[in-house]
Amino acid sequence: MAIGGGIIGGGGHHSVVAARVAAAAHVLFLTTAVLMLVWLLHFRGGINIQSDDPEQIFNVHPFVMCWGFILLIGEAILAYTTIPMDHRTQKMVHMLVHLVALILAIFGVYAAFKFHDAAVAPDLVSLHSWLGILAVALFGLQWLFGFFAFWLPGTHERTRAAAAPAHVAAGLAIFMLAVCAAETGLVQKSAAAASAGEAKLINVTGIFILLYAVAVAVAVALRKAFFY
Repeated sequence: MAIGGGIIGGGGHHSVVAARVAAAAHVLFLTTAVLMLVWLLHFRGGINIQSDDPEQIFNVHPFVMCWGFILLIGEAILAYTTIPMDHRTQKMVHMLVHLVALILAIFGVYAAFKFHDAAVAPDLVSLHSWLGILAVALFGLQWLFGFFAFWLPGTHERTRAAAAPAHVAAGLAIFMLAVCAAETGLVQKSAAAASAGEAKLINVTGIFILLYAVAVAVAVALRKAFFY
């Protein structure tokens, strides 16, 4: 989901505040990533897509979708705030990080289907799975739209300027949809946790994912985006 082309501040104060919020988002990023790893490695026995244990196969799914989808999407969104380089470089980082996120999201979906196959469980029966598939599909379409509208040469400046607001809004909406999918998945795992300690860790991880998403959205809101 390519969000933003160039970003200009709504004043120096807003720009400074946005940078501070983005810095807080980076801290939340690291905290969430560590919490996810502790859960999967300590409580769920590890991550292995080639394992004979269906649970280790499944663990690839939350790992990839958290690290490689939600967190990378947020970092790509923040690229225009946190990368002190020219606009074209920011735009390239934004696009490439989102491409990596898309590839990893597809792999994460594959891991979920492989787990269901190994565990002889039905596919796409939960709200979590429906929201997740929708988020990945819309994310892919958003990335393609951003690539053709804002990256390829030949697109008229007026066309880019007209498409920018919808692109930013759609990008943030898809990002939040992905967060909702993650939260519903964590609710399922919390309810089925083997211990109270695991359930609490899952819940804390969910809270930090939500805080990260809010920080990303606030950082974007504090800046006025426009595309070149």
